[in-house]
Amino acid sequence: MRTAISRLELLQPRSLQDALRMLRDEAPLTPLAGATDLYVALNFGTLENTRFLNLWGLHPLRRVTLREDMLRIGALATYTALRRSRLVRRRLPILVSAAREVGGVQIQNRGTLGGNVANASPAGDTLPVLAVAEAIVVLRSADGERRVPFGEFYTGYRASVRRPDELIVAFEIPEIHGRQWFRKVGTRAAQAISKVVMAAVRGPRPRIALGSVAPTVIRLAHVEEALAGGASLDDAVRLLDRDIQPIDDLRSTAAYRRDVAANLLRRFWAETADSG
Repeated sequence: MRTAISRLELLQPRSLQDALRMLRDEAPLTPLAGATDLYVALNFGTLENTRFLNLWGLHPLRRVTLREDMLRIGALATYTALRRSRLVRRRLPILVSAAREVGGVQIQNRGTLGGNVANASPAGDTLPVLAVAEAIVVLRSADGERRVPFGEFYTGYRASVRRPDELIVAFEIPEIHGRQWFRKVGTRAAQAISKVVMAAVRGPRPRIALGSVAPTVIRLAHVEEALAGGASLDDAVRLLDRDIQPIDDLRSTAAYRRDVAANLLRRFWAETADSG
């Protein structure tokens, strides 16, 4: 009996170099890790790709380390691993907060940070965190490695600079100075796609990023500049319209998202007032 997966092909690399060689020589291949997004598409009958590269067994890509004061998180680090990591809890607690609200236990055990970034959904819960952390995306191919600032990684809706022969292998995050803050607004606290998600840092240079309000995750450049220059919070809220581009969809309306974004900005500034 043929099933929905009968036509699918899964390649099993034995090492990272093996995987990179396959990406180069066996194209086209779609990288697969936790498969939490892929199975949704499979279940709904919208899966277009038929050939996959299984990265799940590449354990070196799960490591979380500190190198020369730079936090390095492997692309295959799961949400559960992020929650449990002492290094992440100490250096980037907002990533722990985001990981805690991604789906249920099953999703947290299988879903990976690299997969959330590669999926490129503007509603990805970890993406605003990486944006305000000013993370570096480490990409590797059979021919070499390159580093891309997170703010330059996405080129449009579900589109990025990653080439078909490249894998996201890690994220490098410099030390953050200031109080970190994260909030997700959805139908439920977890197991729901965010209607609006915000990550922020209040320090010498305020950093604020939002998801689900534009084709990609965005930094609030005008708002950040205003707050850094001593503008009032009311003035900063009025500048939100220059930065966000929310839409109406099945989960919410553009007007609601604008109101929520403004409320989150006010909550962030109020709750971190002792850090300014």
